[in-house]
Amino acid sequence: MLGIVFGVFSVIAMLAIGRGASQQAQDQVLRLGATNIIVRSVKPPQESAGGSGNSRVLEYGLKHKDLTLLQRTIPTAEAVIPVREIKKEVRNSYRTLNARLVGCTPTYQELNQLKTANGRFLNERDMKEKRTSVVLAAEAAVSLFGQEDPVGRSVLYQDRFYKVVGVMQPREATAAIGGSIAAQDYASDVYLPLSTMRQRMGDLNMVRTRGSSTSERIELSQITLRIRSQEEVLATADTIRESLALNHDNDLEYSVVVPLELLRQAQQLRDIFSVVLGSIAAISLVVGGIGIMNIMLATVTERTREIGIRRALGAKQRDITWQFLTETVVLSGSGGIVGIVLGLLTSPAFRVIQIASDRFIFDGQGATSEFGRMFAEMRPEPVPSSLPIAFCIAVGIGIIFGIYPARAAASLDPIEALRHE
Repeated sequence: MLGIVFGVFSVIAMLAIGRGASQQAQDQVLRLGATNIIVRSVKPPQESAGGSGNSRVLEYGLKHKDLTLLQRTIPTAEAVIPVREIKKEVRNSYRTLNARLVGCTPTYQELNQLKTANGRFLNERDMKEKRTSVVLAAEAAVSLFGQEDPVGRSVLYQDRFYKVVGVMQPREATAAIGGSIAAQDYASDVYLPLSTMRQRMGDLNMVRTRGSSTSERIELSQITLRIRSQEEVLATADTIRESLALNHDNDLEYSVVVPLELLRQAQQLRDIFSVVLGSIAAISLVVGGIGIMNIMLATVTERTREIGIRRALGAKQRDITWQFLTETVVLSGSGGIVGIVLGLLTSPAFRVIQIASDRFIFDGQGATSEFGRMFAEMRPEPVPSSLPIAFCIAVGIGIIFGIYPARAAASLDPIEALRHE
């Protein structure tokens, strides 16, 4: 019975863990938006990037003319949202922060599900008047101002002051999705109007590495298009690729990411994982069935005299067969019920393991590695259909592997059975 117990438990637990991992991947994709299409600048190999070796100016990626082209040629897009990101040092008195400056529009807040903790986010007036307004991420505000309220204060960047108009609530980092989307950490973000960034900082960015410096000319880091409906996403993505090819000789300078395609791939992987994990766990059920068969065969040998007495008192072969088959079904059915109960405890048991690992492995500081974060965020979800399926398989295996011992018991010669010691 223990073989069946752990077999059923394995089926339910492995499918629950597989579904939890798959759902986590799908949630990451859904955060990008199933109706969104993301076009990102990609830094090509230096030898293929624009600029000569003497000037060491790498020119690549999306341009403002790409933004204009997409706004004019994609009628299915409800919104076209440009973004530019650069890493720079921001100061407040003696406090410094290696921030990610994000030049964006007011729709960036809704796109990335950012919530305001204090003050406000950027608005259309900031964009139109090219104001020196900035909004700080929660951790950036603490790094620059400590426990003070930053709203109404100023931060310094390149000898220019920028007024803080808002602070955002903490936003958890997003994990990387394959090779399509890099992980994003919003902790050190400083948001300012894209128009202000372009006017005051230009398109040229100086990157210093170990005594040398390289200049990069990149106008936009990303353009996100929000499409009217899911049915139009894939066709629109093809149109976007064709449109961008008009402005770029090298398609390595940008990538077009369609979260809807990633979502469908994640769903297909979920189905594949379910089959693979279920098949692996089902093997333990078969092993449990073999164990039942062996035990019942041993029982037949031990109860040979009992079988002979029953046959002498008038029991027929089918009565003996049903007796042993019923015992087998009771064993496998009881094991199946206990296995289901244990399988339903997978989620709370997994949560206890997560808490224990955070306490003893990470010393209460939380997981820092990518795998650690994924493990800490995973929530196993028992698959409802796996419960009756695992139970029926357990009983079915009990019947299949119980037939042979039952028939072996029924075929014993009554006289020989009575003589058995």
